[in-house]
Amino acid sequence: MSRPTVLLGMSGGVDSSVAALLLTRQGFDVYGVTLQVWEHENEEVAVSKRWEERGCCKVGIARYVAKQLNIPHDLIDSRAQFRTAVIDDFVAAYTSGTTPNPCVRCNERVKLRQLIELADSKGISFVATGHYAHIDRIEDRLSLIKGADARKDQSYFLYRLQASWLNRLLFPVGQMQKADVWKEAAALGLPEEEMRESQEICFVSHGDYRTFLQEQPNLQATPGHFIDETGASLGTHEGIPFYTPGQRRGLGVATGQRLYVQRVQLTTNTVVLGPEEHLLSSSCTIKDLNILDPKLLTAPSSVHCKVRYATPPAPATTIPHAAGQMTIQFSQPQRALSPGQSAVFYDGDRVLGGGIIDTIEVASGLAPTPR
Repeated sequence: MSRPTVLLGMSGGVDSSVAALLLTRQGFDVYGVTLQVWEHENEEVAVSKRWEERGCCKVGIARYVAKQLNIPHDLIDSRAQFRTAVIDDFVAAYTSGTTPNPCVRCNERVKLRQLIELADSKGISFVATGHYAHIDRIEDRLSLIKGADARKDQSYFLYRLQASWLNRLLFPVGQMQKADVWKEAAALGLPEEEMRESQEICFVSHGDYRTFLQEQPNLQATPGHFIDETGASLGTHEGIPFYTPGQRRGLGVATGQRLYVQRVQLTTNTVVLGPEEHLLSSSCTIKDLNILDPKLLTAPSSVHCKVRYATPPAPATTIPHAAGQMTIQFSQPQRALSPGQSAVFYDGDRVLGGGIIDTIEVASGLAPTPR
């Protein structure tokens, strides 16, 4: 009887490396693939650059693991797809006054999509990655579930998976604690000091996102005015792309009180500043929905909603609209909701879906302001 085959995305990080080990141990024929989405590693610089300085894809380590486990490994050049679907989208979002989440878009548009398509072309049934999440059957429906290690859970970044993919996806480390993953990594001879994880966006490896934007040749950034919530000018800003709700640093405005970016207004090229308490909002609308539980589309639902990866889910009610949009009403006001960010819904550990924040309730009861 032939063994099942799985196509495994191997970034060269500790999680996908251990996923390869676990899958071979579980009896799968593993076919390793590294999607080269950003910076090329080449042998000429290998002796002078540490692994963690080479973007998100440590190709050399992926090849090493594949050799140790005696599994095939391919390198796929995905830079063009990544540039179009993630980086161009990232720059365009900030230019339009919204705050994108590139990791969400990368999983949806590049990494998992391309792995599924590659598996189809090779007649391979299963696809695996090293994400901290897992798939389980709940109420006769396959569902995306949070990773067992709450500190490493990546379900927020995976909510845009297609429901039709769920029966094919495997997340071997998703029900493990990170400490146990490191123990398995030791069996592969992986040096912990060279596997350090970065919390940065993979293509913003030095400085911050503003530095990256300034390096983009097609960036449109025109100086304009900082204004307060009455419309009075407070100074000059460097351009809409460099500001996002909740930001306090780098404003260069002195008024005797701490001011925060409340919102950016694309139509007037202004950035509205105000006190921290005005960052709180009780509701928002979302668009570009990806709903994994159809019940959310038929009636108001009580959920827990996560609006940033690093913040805990908050109790909320979702109200569907006919135009493919949804209102979220939070039980407690949320800080610095940002158009462009993802709002992800949970029922306990189960991911119900989510969407992209479009408009928010503005502080002081003002009507939502067009971008």
